[in-house]
Amino acid sequence: MEIPEQTILVLQGGGALGAYQAGAYAALAEAGHEPGWVAGISIGAVNAALICGNPPARREAALRHFWEGITASLPAPPFALGPTVRKLYGEVAAASVTMTGVPGFFRPNLPFAFAPVLPHPALGVYDTAPLRDTLLDLVDFDYLNDAGPRLSVGAVDIETANFAYFDSRERTIGPEHVMASGALPPGFPPVAIDGRLYWDGGLVSNTPLQYVMDNLGAEPVVIFQVDLFAARGMAPDAMTDVGQRQKDIQYSSRTRLTTDRYAELHALRRAASRLAARLPKEMQDDPDLKRLTAAGPEAPIKLVELIHRKQGFEGGAKDYDFSRDSMTRHWAEGAADVARTLAHPKWLARKTGQDGLQILDPGAAGTGRQEKRT
Repeated sequence: MEIPEQTILVLQGGGALGAYQAGAYAALAEAGHEPGWVAGISIGAVNAALICGNPPARREAALRHFWEGITASLPAPPFALGPTVRKLYGEVAAASVTMTGVPGFFRPNLPFAFAPVLPHPALGVYDTAPLRDTLLDLVDFDYLNDAGPRLSVGAVDIETANFAYFDSRERTIGPEHVMASGALPPGFPPVAIDGRLYWDGGLVSNTPLQYVMDNLGAEPVVIFQVDLFAARGMAPDAMTDVGQRQKDIQYSSRTRLTTDRYAELHALRRAASRLAARLPKEMQDDPDLKRLTAAGPEAPIKLVELIHRKQGFEGGAKDYDFSRDSMTRHWAEGAADVARTLAHPKWLARKTGQDGLQILDPGAAGTGRQEKRT
């Protein structure tokens, strides 16, 4: 008999690319994989709050309301565009956002952002008060804290540079915790919580995967890690591609580092357990041996990597291209990647409760990283 496994969503930061996560969630929910725990950074924290702060029947509608609302001022082109013109359209759309902001998300804070002589100068180019109103409108925080899936969002303490997680299992979550996770400087101002100022968690780690791994119990889990930046990619052949590749490397490296680290910890735990079984009984309680056999999470883990990969229409400004066309494309890509994953032979053949860490990335064909078990 298969052991039931908990579904966990891990949502990376990535601005406008976050529509990919919304599409992925919608497809997972349709397939019966509602999460019991959602952890997010930056835009991933916003998506996580929209999921955890609504009953299952209303979650996709809340996500659609958010993503359609923040892309309302940049509608899709009335006709199909070729790749080169489409990329130019994306850059123009992103430039428009820098000047006008995004409805329901942020608005320009000018001229206050560049007026340090004022008694209380602004600490961000944009004002994120609209996001607070949007969260209060679309997220039922009473439901989130009392009945919704576990929510964890990460931010950085400005003065200590320490990473902090706000977890609904440990405290009451409000809109300020979600906003702190997405307060990316210098664009967005810090958010005050309990007398401390916080910035975007992506400054330290753009993925909450390590926090999730460090806080698992013993029960089997399947983690859908929905990343918005791909570690692997082609070297840029033009200046227009340099910024995009730089962001991919900068914001994806932590995910790969964390995944590799826990694969090694699982391998160490299994090796230590095999060694312990061969040792005399009087050595079974050795504290050093116990420490080795406790390395890494105890839970059997199936880690499914869903990674947004570069599309032909994207440029260096892809994370703040809040056009309706880009949003609908990213949403559809997230849903399509989930469908492809759930039809993958490795997924269909999986067995829950197997000890160790199993990694599945159907999109990594030819990279040698499609399936690993440690």
